[in-house]
Amino acid sequence: MRVPFVDLQAQYQSLKSDLDAAVSRVLSETAFIAGKYSAAFEEQFADYLGAEHCVGVANGTDAIEIALLSVGIGPGDEVLVPANTFFATAEAVANIGAVPVFVDIDPTTYDIDPHLIEAAITPLTKAIIPVHLYGLPAEIERIVSIARKHGLKIVEDCAQAHGATYQGQMVGTFGDAATFSFYPSKNLGAFGDGGAIVTNSDEVRSLARAISNHGQLTKNRHSMIGRNSRLDGIQGAVLSVKLPHLDSWIDARRSRAELYNKLLGGTGIVLPIEPDARRHTYHLYVVRVPERDAAQARLKEAGIDTGIHYPTALPYLEPFARRGYTPNDFPVAHAQMGRLLSLPMYAELTDEMVEHVCTALTAAVATPAGAIA
Repeated sequence: MRVPFVDLQAQYQSLKSDLDAAVSRVLSETAFIAGKYSAAFEEQFADYLGAEHCVGVANGTDAIEIALLSVGIGPGDEVLVPANTFFATAEAVANIGAVPVFVDIDPTTYDIDPHLIEAAITPLTKAIIPVHLYGLPAEIERIVSIARKHGLKIVEDCAQAHGATYQGQMVGTFGDAATFSFYPSKNLGAFGDGGAIVTNSDEVRSLARAISNHGQLTKNRHSMIGRNSRLDGIQGAVLSVKLPHLDSWIDARRSRAELYNKLLGGTGIVLPIEPDARRHTYHLYVVRVPERDAAQARLKEAGIDTGIHYPTALPYLEPFARRGYTPNDFPVAHAQMGRLLSLPMYAELTDEMVEHVCTALTAAVATPAGAIA
């Protein structure tokens, strides 16, 4: 049986008529850049999250950079970042001239370990970026408490966590600002790149809007050096069609995760956890297995696509490795580098597909690596 890692075509077909009609409206009105379709989605997404403002931008990486600038982070400022997440989180910090300072991760949730945050704070530390990795909320209330104690800004990275909640409150509404990506494979994905900044602050909203539009609040009135990063009309229209379905897609993903948990329980494979008060949205279903690469090869032979998120922890990637980090600096993140495997996960995944994955994975971890052809 063939099991893709994600099936964007299946989602498109389920909403084809509505999506095609939405794109057609944008084309017929030539409402290509920002405009009413993007503005409508911004309002809808803010309402969905329970936030005051949403500013659409071109992609999730721009969202982090612009959000940091909008909360006052600049050259030389230190920003705390988890040691294991997608490169863009640290890249965005470096791109505005700030310094990413890594904090090791929790060994069970893989989110930033809040117990290690205060030890990483220096007089130059100005902000924390908690990443709600794989769709599991970080321990955000504790992080907020630490940030407020030390006068630090919080920019939540919610690129993988649309609709996730902590004690019933949507992630993205705890910090000074939050960022989202609408890359097509996200739980809420566009037809191309797209991103958003969410905030309850009027000032942050105004700054983010100006920075993303060449530093202008009104046409031809440039009050600062900005950039060109706007959510285009087609993406806004597509996202407006998809947003009402997000919760049902999350429910489907959670159902698929429950089946994975049931079938893989007791196999020795370390499964994702969902601590009390946190609602996991399972953008990724990530397991920890011995001899990960060998297991992945066996799954490929069985027609199953998998992913590795992320093969190298951030401190050990070339742009940051020159700082001379050793495995002992971030022992948890370093130890996970060869062990984490992402299994197929999407709302349209069938029971039969999940069963096939679990059967193949159980067999793969029980087979010595040398037995793989």
